[in-house]
Amino acid sequence: MFEKIEMLRMARAMGLHTQSRHIEVARNIANADTPGYRARDMQPFSEAYRKADGTGPLRVSNARHLDSPAWSPGGARVIETAGPVSPNGNSVSLEDQMVRAAEVKSHHDRSLAIYRSGLDLVRSSLGRR
Repeated sequence: MFEKIEMLRMARAMGLHTQSRHIEVARNIANADTPGYRARDMQPFSEAYRKADGTGPLRVSNARHLDSPAWSPGGARVIETAGPVSPNGNSVSLEDQMVRAAEVKSHHDRSLAIYRSGLDLVRSSLGRR
């Protein structure tokens, strides 16, 4: 029942996207001195959650088939970020990665706040405040 509430579904998707983005930022920081490593980031959540080109979840041709989930971290693409390249071919800027880490934390806090708000609404509707 509760998995069909769009706000809770979106908060879950935002949390999973934030997790994937945090992994990419940590990977960039870990490879800051690796020659030839290119900094990467995740596609923005707004682009990954609702595709504007109309390609959504897969359609099923038989009622017994399982349809794809509404959103999964696999839907967001990893993209290479543009930036200055050092003489050894590495494009990771630690300052930039620290800013991205702060963005990831704020997005994580936002997803938790949305989830909490949704749960409060559900509790209120059930009369269990």
